[in-house]
Amino acid sequence: MSRSSLVSLLVFLVLVVGGGLFIGATNLPGEWYAGLVKPSFTPPNWLFPPVWTLLYIAIAVAGWRVCALGLAAAPFRLWVLQLVLNFAWSPVVFTLHRLDFGLGIILALLITIVLFIRVSWPADRLAALLFLPYAVWVAYASALNGALVVLN
Repeated sequence: MSRSSLVSLLVFLVLVVGGGLFIGATNLPGEWYAGLVKPSFTPPNWLFPPVWTLLYIAIAVAGWRVCALGLAAAPFRLWVLQLVLNFAWSPVVFTLHRLDFGLGIILALLITIVLFIRVSWPADRLAALLFLPYAVWVAYASALNGALVVLN
């Protein structure tokens, strides 16, 4: 790996992992979330930070890989869109307390992730594969968000 490739990978890791940690730290669930009626399939709170950290690493690596295809290429545009949607969800849900808007965001995120996988597959299968666990987690999180809307 060249020095410039390593630097660009580090930039992606700092942007995505750092951005995700910042969004998480500044938009905590708090008492409001603790007081919600939750579905039986709600995971324990301790699970979220390690899962999201691993996912953010995979998201960063996939973004770094598709960036090489060009900033105007469909995979990179979808990658940017999913990151915007991902980073928007926590402030909308945990700060604005809008589970309904959060559900719309997370469903749009899930669609964008699936489109990213589909569009990037022919050009970079590893980038597409890196998004598979992300798709599964966001599908699960979408069901959780939907259940929270119904129960509350």
